[in-house]
Amino acid sequence: MDSSIVTVDTLRHFSHWHPLNLVHLRQPPHKKENVDDEDEDEVEVEDEVEFVEEDRQCNLCREQIWSFHLCYYSCKTCSYSLHKFCAELTYTLQNHPLHPGHTLQFYSGNYEYKCRICNLMKKSIPQYFCYRCDFQMDIICPTLLEQKINHHSHPHQLERILGHKNILPCVACRNNHEGVFFQCTTCPSLGKTSKNFKEDEHPNLLRCPFQDEGDNLVKCYMSNQHGLIGNSRQREGEMLSHGSHQHPLSLFDKQTSVGVSLHDPMKRTQLLCDGCVKPVMTVPVYTCCQYGNEQCCFVLHEWCARVPAEVQDYVGHPEHTLVLLHKIPGKFFGVFTCDVCRLSSNGFAYGCTKCDYYVDINCAFIPKEITHDSHPNHLLSIVKPSQERLNKHCKACKDYMHRRNLGFHCLSCDFYIDVECALLLPRIIKHKIDKHPLTLRYEPAENHIDKYFCEICEDEFSPWKWFYHCSTCAQSMHAACAPLILQCEQNTYADNYKCVYDFLNVKFGGTVEIKYHSHRLAFVQGLETDGRCRKCGRGLQYNMIFKCLEGCDFAFDYWCASSLVN
Repeated sequence: MDSSIVTVDTLRHFSHWHPLNLVHLRQPPHKKENVDDEDEDEVEVEDEVEFVEEDRQCNLCREQIWSFHLCYYSCKTCSYSLHKFCAELTYTLQNHPLHPGHTLQFYSGNYEYKCRICNLMKKSIPQYFCYRCDFQMDIICPTLLEQKINHHSHPHQLERILGHKNILPCVACRNNHEGVFFQCTTCPSLGKTSKNFKEDEHPNLLRCPFQDEGDNLVKCYMSNQHGLIGNSRQREGEMLSHGSHQHPLSLFDKQTSVGVSLHDPMKRTQLLCDGCVKPVMTVPVYTCCQYGNEQCCFVLHEWCARVPAEVQDYVGHPEHTLVLLHKIPGKFFGVFTCDVCRLSSNGFAYGCTKCDYYVDINCAFIPKEITHDSHPNHLLSIVKPSQERLNKHCKACKDYMHRRNLGFHCLSCDFYIDVECALLLPRIIKHKIDKHPLTLRYEPAENHIDKYFCEICEDEFSPWKWFYHCSTCAQSMHAACAPLILQCEQNTYADNYKCVYDFLNVKFGGTVEIKYHSHRLAFVQGLETDGRCRKCGRGLQYNMIFKCLEGCDFAFDYWCASSLVN
């Protein structure tokens, strides 16, 4: 049978051959505020009545049937029982609110899987499955909207919430509870739709994701702390001697006067700041007075030119002060690995040379608290997953949090996100493959009836990892494939399976002389046509490489080139 036929007192359900009869349960009376002494013992006994006498369990969801469920369905022939809300589920779900646009089919199997709604591992619990996008949802989650109960401990109706661990102490027993929770939506409470923080207590709270690629942590920090953005004391064309560059820098604060083309993905124009290695999309901006010379294309955001000389009490390394370093000593082409986001970078850094601890300029200004649109109304606090050995997954990329040095989590929910996914993926991006802006998606797009394929690398992907999507054109791409890459536009996601592009903080360009070759080698990202490293034989596609641009078919990976120069 493909559906259930519900009557007032009987039910024929697809999961059982015999008719099921409706059984009414006795609900304990609501506890009175003023109770006479002679009645106290009687009330206490009644308050302890929670399970039904038969101690029955629902044969579909495997959860207990309680007295506050008021009724359930039972088979007179055998011991088969169902919650009323489970009995009302059909074999297929059409356009369900938790997965609109696709048909979900009931499936019962004895194996472990992860529910995409509650993010909990389930074993031997029936599920609903979408064959189009590999979506799995346990049979409990579709009933949440129907699971409203009247409990004797509270005058209002209670609604079931997802079974996160240790969300809040139970109001009835005062103990921390793992599993099923019911909450009142009438009274002020700590629910997903209610804020768990006060706005006035967090005046400079960072709201993520950033609107577009033009915003970043450095800009936000300098604006909040120093008010420098758009308020330059310098005048158009005035010169600045900056310790990061050998030539004077000239300020441009009018877009019409800028002597360089600003970053524009739609025109395939890439312009990255040498400080934060983020796109230069607006003025004011500093450029080298010799800009245009092949050997000198130095650019700085105005705010990057004025970052503080040191950072104290840094959340990831509070024991020592971090000092600004325009280039980390001893690093070939200035490339280092950030100790927070683990991404390669050749921009400015803050470091503790005593501990050999370095962070890129963006990670240096990570706040202790943020909010994120993927988990609205709840405050996310900084956490150190690697130290706490957290066996949790990032909500965005699904990778284990214990591999991260810093991340964010919600104190009210079982929500975790690493710093890369939280802070480096903007809400809106532009890309040459689509004339419309693409929006960051946290779950499958509404009414998307086909499978998901990345428009850049052309691989199929799961929509349960964050991705960018144009609802007008129904085009999608991996978040890691989304940044503007002028040459290497293949294999971006397939080599790392992350949400963040591996070389998001690397500015390619510049040349170097090495042994054994007469031409200078350019610092670029490897293509499939570059073949293998001339020294170690490693494949060069996607990696940082140095190659000859004179048509010699001669290239080394970053590490081999570094050893040849040094």
